[in-house]
Amino acid sequence: MTQTQVGAGEHAASGATPVAPPGPALGEIGAWLRGLVRRHPVASLETVGGQFVLGVRAVQYLVVDLVRLRFPFAEFVRQAVFMVSATAMPTLFVAIPIGVTMSIQFGLLAGQVGATSLAGAASGLAVIRQGAPMVAALLMAAAAGSAVCADLGSRKIRDEIDALEVMGISPVRRLVVPRLAAAIVVGVALTGLVCFVGFLAGYLFNTFVQEGTSGSFVTTFASFATVGDFVLTMIKAVVYGAIVAIVACQKGLSTKGGSAGVANSVNATVVASILLLMLVNVGLTELYVILFPRVGF
Repeated sequence: MTQTQVGAGEHAASGATPVAPPGPALGEIGAWLRGLVRRHPVASLETVGGQFVLGVRAVQYLVVDLVRLRFPFAEFVRQAVFMVSATAMPTLFVAIPIGVTMSIQFGLLAGQVGATSLAGAASGLAVIRQGAPMVAALLMAAAAGSAVCADLGSRKIRDEIDALEVMGISPVRRLVVPRLAAAIVVGVALTGLVCFVGFLAGYLFNTFVQEGTSGSFVTTFASFATVGDFVLTMIKAVVYGAIVAIVACQKGLSTKGGSAGVANSVNATVVASILLLMLVNVGLTELYVILFPRVGF
């Protein structure tokens, strides 16, 4: 009987469980960690890099086509009409409770500190500075962005994108540029709609429900709000519209895996757009506060 058999017999006799060598287990853990790094941080950097490159190329084509009068205006109109039809009513119905909610919260806060006359300025500025661009951008990402991604993803799995490249037609120029321009224009229009509806809803609620003074609401808002606030809001609308369009187009053009891949791309579009919009909103707001500080009113 060999020494190995004797050792095995002793383990069996004592009832002890044999200990597996640590080599294979450590190898599996190392392979899993390498796969995790490759699937998440590296894939995230590749995705962001692809979106940045796509955005730069789309803006270049947009400027060149506008200068050379080669911009696909008909496709731009079709995409803009589609985005408006998909987002206008939801934006309207979301803007009303946003304005009312802000009016309630700032009205209560102003009453606690004895400054009820400032409720109009607080709620109005909150709607214009933060509420309007974010509401419009989130609805653009949820409705228009998902639809754009589904459209391009379906074209990708049907090999239509490859067919365009074979014919010498740039998919970025033909498909991405008109959607980018439409998203920017529609995003600015929706932001203006939210500004108006949100302010009107807050004004009506403060006047007729909270028994505030209409003149005080409008006067304080006009005293505190500046043109810079509205300019910042429009800049945010342009940036947010471009972000939604670029993310949706990049996810759609990189779709693979059939119908399930289209669904995964749509889901990734909504999640990535919302996260990126939140980060960019914080950066733009902080940058505006740093560059244009207010020392008093």
